[in-house]
Amino acid sequence: MLNIVDKQKEERIPPVLRLGFRPLFLMAGIYAVFSIAVWVWLFTSGSPSPLNVPTMWWHAHEMLFGVAMAVVAGFLLTAVQTWTGVKGTSGARLAFIVMLWLLARILFWIDVPLSVIAIVDTAFLAMTGWEVGYRVVVTKRWRNLFFIPMLLVAVSANLASYATVKGMPPFSSNALWQAMLWWFMILISVMGGRVIPFFTAKRFQLESPKPLLWLDILAILPLLLLAVMSFFPLLPALISAALMATAGLAQAYRLYRWQGLKSMGEPLVWSLHLFYLALPIGLLAKAVFISNPWVSHTLIHLFAMGTLAGVILAMIARVSMGHTGREIYKGPKFRFAYASLVLATLVRVVGAIVWPEYLQIWVIIAGIGWALAFGGFVMNFGPMLLKARVDGHPG
Repeated sequence: MLNIVDKQKEERIPPVLRLGFRPLFLMAGIYAVFSIAVWVWLFTSGSPSPLNVPTMWWHAHEMLFGVAMAVVAGFLLTAVQTWTGVKGTSGARLAFIVMLWLLARILFWIDVPLSVIAIVDTAFLAMTGWEVGYRVVVTKRWRNLFFIPMLLVAVSANLASYATVKGMPPFSSNALWQAMLWWFMILISVMGGRVIPFFTAKRFQLESPKPLLWLDILAILPLLLLAVMSFFPLLPALISAALMATAGLAQAYRLYRWQGLKSMGEPLVWSLHLFYLALPIGLLAKAVFISNPWVSHTLIHLFAMGTLAGVILAMIARVSMGHTGREIYKGPKFRFAYASLVLATLVRVVGAIVWPEYLQIWVIIAGIGWALAFGGFVMNFGPMLLKARVDGHPG
């Protein structure tokens, strides 16, 4: 079902609303800087919080459901057009989805019932799921149906996260954040397995390695089990450690097969390999230090900043180049942003583990590095997202 785009109609749509990646990547980049600046201020100053939810809850929720989920939505709303041949969401319909996301972020600063924020925030995810799912189903592109149950899980988790503020579910917010972090690691593992070896092989004229089903199962299934086990904290730690070690070794071998060592000449490729590397390293490190609560907790940031934020930063830079009609490998010099995020991650993880007494200093330095990375994306790629494609094509 291939829809032919009416060019005259397309040109009446503001460029920023012509495909989902444009407004959602831009808003995610801006919000990544804003939200971490607010968090660093609240964490280090001891000032009363102007938010209508607990500060730590807001920080975790907005990193996952604010920043990261906006990027996931922007990617899916854009990629589904390629997968199905059906024109992606644009114009007023896209503006409504973006408005839901933005309104949910604003309402945290206004004295409104938490249920109102939950409904608006969940509507954003539900609308995204409908726009993607409808196109997949009508074109019978079942390979991509995987994302629909994933989004349904995210919708349920988001609703549950608001309920934890009121102490309603039989589990804590921390359990939910841990489960959602594994959710993102599963998503990155699946998408990374599709695109990272493909991008690498195509850029350097290599033979793309064939996926090994047994290896994918060993790398991803333990992550699913770890997500479930997040809600059962009394299970023996040895089980979690075994799952982490299994997944970590499988993920490391999987990444090695993607030939990242041959990608050193291209930042848009090696950055994907480098940030993905944080996943197996984090899994193996958590397996080793499973009995040390402080180290184990701090290593969460290796997944959140290294894998999740890092892969996001590398992917949105690449997608922004390709989908605005530019030559992908002739974009802005963006190494400084990757280096800033790597430094921020190392400081937040290693610094906090080795010298926990200086945690506030590490948080400030990490926040600056994070802001430089995502602020760099907004400055370099934001103008591209606001303007029409340079090759004159729709989208």
